[in-house]
Amino acid sequence: MQTALRAAHTLPHPVDGLRQTVIALIGGQQLAEHESPGPSSLHVLRGRVRLVAGDEELSLEQHQVAPIPNRRHSLQADDDSVVLLSVAVPQRAGTPEHTRQ
Repeated sequence: MQTALRAAHTLPHPVDGLRQTVIALIGGQQLAEHESPGPSSLHVLRGRVRLVAGDEELSLEQHQVAPIPNRRHSLQADDDSVVLLSVAVPQRAGTPEHTRQ
């Protein structure tokens, strides 16, 4: 039997354009380099992680929050960790005006 090394769950959210996802990573695992779909922040709920963007690396511990760089980045778990990813997803063209924030 294979054990999952990470898990994620997107939370229902009442605010249009805001997406929040809880991500759990086993220590030593990472989310490969990727780009964000919009302005984002990372809140460490448990553990220790490193946010890596190019030559820059930011270490975060439990209860710390940081903006995510607006460029390719990866996330590495130093310990078993749980983080809350918040992303402001840009509204698509043609979205009715009354639903925009």
